This record gives sequence, structure tokens and C-alpha cells, in this order.
Amino acid sequence: MHRIDKKYRLSYTDRAKGIVKELSLEEKVSLMSGKVSMVEMLQNFSGEMHYNYIPYPAGGIARKQIPELKFCDGPRGVVCGTGKSTCYPVPMLRGASFDTDLEERIGQAIGEEVRAWGGNLFAGICINLPYHPGWGRSQETYGEDSYHLGKMGSALVRGVQRENVIPCIKHFAFNSMEISRFKVNIECDKRTERERYLPHFKECIDNGAAAVMSSYNLYRGVHCGQNRYLLKDVLKDEWDFDGFVMSDFVWGITDTVMAANSGQDMEMCCTSLYGNALIKAVREGKVPEEKIDESAVRIVRTLLAYTEADQKEYPKELIGCKEHIALALESAQKGITLLKNKNHVLPIERDRIENVVVLGGLANKGNLGDNGSSRVYPPYVVSPLQGIAKVAGDKRVIFNDGSDIQHAKRLAKKADYVVFVAGYDCNDEGEYVSNDQAGNYMDPIGGDRHQSLGLHPDEIHLIREVGPENENSVVVLIGGSMIMMEEWKDYVNGILMAYYPGMEGGTAIGQILFGDVNPSGKLPFVIPGKETDLPKVDWDTDQQRYDYYHGYTKLDKEAKEAAYPYGFGLSYTEFKVTEVHFTKKGDAIEAECSVKNTGERAGTQVIQFY
Repeated sequence: MHRIDKKYRLSYTDRAKGIVKELSLEEKVSLMSGKVSMVEMLQNFSGEMHYNYIPYPAGGIARKQIPELKFCDGPRGVVCGTGKSTCYPVPMLRGASFDTDLEERIGQAIGEEVRAWGGNLFAGICINLPYHPGWGRSQETYGEDSYHLGKMGSALVRGVQRENVIPCIKHFAFNSMEISRFKVNIECDKRTERERYLPHFKECIDNGAAAVMSSYNLYRGVHCGQNRYLLKDVLKDEWDFDGFVMSDFVWGITDTVMAANSGQDMEMCCTSLYGNALIKAVREGKVPEEKIDESAVRIVRTLLAYTEADQKEYPKELIGCKEHIALALESAQKGITLLKNKNHVLPIERDRIENVVVLGGLANKGNLGDNGSSRVYPPYVVSPLQGIAKVAGDKRVIFNDGSDIQHAKRLAKKADYVVFVAGYDCNDEGEYVSNDQAGNYMDPIGGDRHQSLGLHPDEIHLIREVGPENENSVVVLIGGSMIMMEEWKDYVNGILMAYYPGMEGGTAIGQILFGDVNPSGKLPFVIPGKETDLPKVDWDTDQQRYDYYHGYTKLDKEAKEAAYPYGFGLSYTEFKVTEVHFTKKGDAIEAECSVKNTGERAGTQVIQFY
């Protein structure tokens, strides 16, 4: 198997040019469009079928041995099929591990499943920076810091590419609002653009990303799918990107001529504004045929490089195999973050208890997160309740949804431990599909958390009323990003941030609660003391400015105290950092230190340098 890099891809340039030279205009344009119509895609939303049930094809010309592009979405795993693919934790949890080696292994496992599904492109590398944690798709990205985003995203790129799958990064660029994503125009100054919103994209491209998906929103008054400044001036000219650009699906471009002339190489996932409309534009002199040639060469070169790098067959047995599921569990174990552990309430010691009461409707739910384009359909999901019961051994686990407060109080008083499970699901946050777009094929879903960043009122009421009834009360939080806790955090002694922890998430939650696993996750975002400490966003606006400071940098600049700072996370053991040294080497600073575990449990510590 050949390890693909930019140099290897460029070695196909002359051959790609030769092939394109022999193609008709119609054939060249056919390379630049997906082959699934909107009607066909929506008709698949029935029974066990769904979005991206099979890899979506684009381009391909059999007579010239140009293979089709076979698109597979993510990023929690491979979206294809039902009841088969491995579902990993959401990237926000994986970002909390700060473990690039683990993320690269996840990428390689995903690459294996893409190949086993018959795909050759993975479009699940989402590296958008959340300007505000209320963004509904924050769960699909790694955190609020550009440097961290670049390192984690690059690891996924490298891993996917190990299996000769085309790594596609998205959404380029400034895509951090959901409800208004089709209409909002983003403005920011040059420093913010270059230091906050573009560096992680360049980092991933420098690490081998060979495809880029543009975003729906506008930047400086121009839709990003047809934004010459972003697609040509920055991406292709300044960064010397050798791959191809594809639009976000269906509504990703609005003008045939503008898109083609601005560097949009492929309309996905269907032919709407390219196809015959693009052929007509070329023949009328509105789009130079040289533009078509350039896009065709980029597409052909990339497809040939990846599909000819190996002839390996990937068996279906790789999909959802035990090794990949074990990796999903490992990821959950290393990302779940312990935020509060007053009086060492955790871990639960089995030999000192008889029972545990688990409260909250989310406890008994297999909750994987968003139900939009990133949804993965695994063979099973371990809920928090199932995981706790499995790990508890012979200890009695009592479940109650908490709707009857007085009954919950009685249970809590008699329990050795009380575990609340609270937070969000796909109805609270995720990719936004409106009533108009959903039509008759699916229910409206997702959106931004535009009303509140806290728990639901009934969950807050439950915790405040029942938590004080038992000193061994712990909250497990489920959600894709930051959750405000000020209203209730003093009513319990333990808080565990579990994010959306994937198909084996319940197992990991149980293992951490009972001390079989020592938590090591660190927050990839800040949790402020007040929501008003965050940037102001109108989620349904058509104009939004992104300032340079957001998240932890905004709190730091304004001297606002965080409830939990960026990078915070507790352990069941203690670490001592000594012998810290900094050495300047050219433009870089090299840091080194010694880390000693001074506690009684094995553990892992993330060393952070700001």
C-alpha cells in the first residue's frame, strides 16, 4: 500500500491532463457533479434507509477508467448502512482527550470502514470553530481553540489517509451558526480571519487533506461556495492546495457562472446549477473552458492517486468489528471529563455500597447526538443506565425518570449513591433542517441552542430538589458542548461531562463512576460564570460579526472569571509537574517538564502550554 501525500498526488498531473484533453466538454462537466438527485435522496428517507445509506457517487467516466467519487459522511463514524457502522464519540469528546495519536487511530479505523462500504472519500472532518457554544453543530468539531482544532483535525486526516481514502475537510469557512446558515453573512477583520478562522484549515491541508467542502454561509457578502477570495486566492493560490473543492449539499452554490469562475470544482450531491447550465455558460463565453479543465484535472488527479494506490479488498466484516468498537470505548474513556469531585465522592466503591439510584429520562436513552448528516447507525448503543448496571456487578441499580419529585426524594434518601443523567439530545441541538426543507420526508430537526445554554427547567428542578437528599449525589451531563451549571452545581458533590460518548458511552460512564477507569479528559472549551460573558449572537440574523476574542480568550481579556476554565479536568489521582524548562529555538519555543503521579491510582495527565 502506498502512503499518499501531496508529492504523490502531483505525480498524476501529466496523466490527468492527458485524459482531460481527450474529453468532451459534456464529459468534463459531468465530472463536476454528484449523481444523486434531491428527489432520490429524500425518497431514501424511509424504512431503514436514510441520508448517505450508500456512498453517494459523483463524476466518473468508465471509457477513460476514471473512477467515480464515492462520498461517505461522518464524523462519528461512517454514516452508511443501518445497524452496522461503528459509532465513535462526537469530536468534541475526542477533542477533550487532547490525544492526537488516538484520533489518528480512529481516523484509520474509519478509513477501513469507508473502504469496506465501497467509498473512497470521507467528508467527516469538521473543523469549524464555534464562535459561540450555542452553535448546534459544535459537537461535530473539537473545541473552541484554532491550534487545538488544527492538531486534532490533522490527526483525523492522517488516519483516514492511511487507508487511501480521500480526506475532505469542512466547512470552508466561517460556518458556526445553524439556524441562519443559508443566509447569514459573516464579517471579521483580517487578524481574526488569519489567526482564528483559517489556520486550522491550512494545518489540515498541510497534513494531506485532498478535498475541501465549502460552506453555505456568506463571507464579506459572497456565498462561500462561490467566494473567489476563499476558494481561489487563499486556498488554491496562497496555500497551493492541489486537491478539489466540493459544495455543501444541494444549496451549496447559488450562481452557476460565479461558482465555476471562483474555483468551485464540484457541485454535490446532485446536478442542479452545474450540468447543462454550466455547459451553456461555457458555450456562451461566461465561463472559460480552461476553468472547466482545471477543475477536471484536480478531480481526476486526486481520484486516480487514491484509487490506484492499492488494490486491496476490504471485507464487510471490518464494519463495526470488535476492534473498532473497542476503540470507540477507549475514546469515550479518555475524553469524558470530571469537573467536580467534592469530598472525593467519586469513584464509587463497590464494597461499601448496596445500591445506586439513577435519575433522569436521558439515563435510559441510547443518545448519540445529532440526527442530521452526521448521524451514524451502529449495531447497538449502551445507555448510561445500561453501562452503570453492567459495571455495578451485583449491586442493585434502581432507575426512575425523576418526573415525580417526591418519589425521587424517597429513593434518594434510601440510596447509597444518586446519579442524575441530564442534558440534551437531537431535539435540542444539531444540524438544522427547517419545516420547509423537511417537506414530507422527515421531521424538522436540530438547530442552535438559542434560548438557553443550561439544562432544561425540569432537570434543574430535579437536581436542586433531590440532590441535597443524599451527600453522594453526582450529575452526568450529556451534550455536544458547554452546559451552564451555576443554577444547580452546588446541590451535588460530583459532576461528570460525558458529551455524546458514542455507542459504548454508557460503558465508559459506568467504568469511570466506579473507578475502573480514571478520567483524564480536559475541557476543549471554557464554561463561563454567566452566559452574558460570551459573544452576542442573533441566531436568526443575516449579518453577524465575529470578533477576535471569543471563548476563554474573551474571558481572559475582560478579566471575567470562568466557572471552569479551558483545559480543566480532574483525576482520581494527583500529579506533580516539576523541572519546567523553556528553550528558544529560532522562532519556536521548546518546553519540557517532568510529571510524577503522586497519588495511589494510575492515571494520565495532559500537559498544557499557553
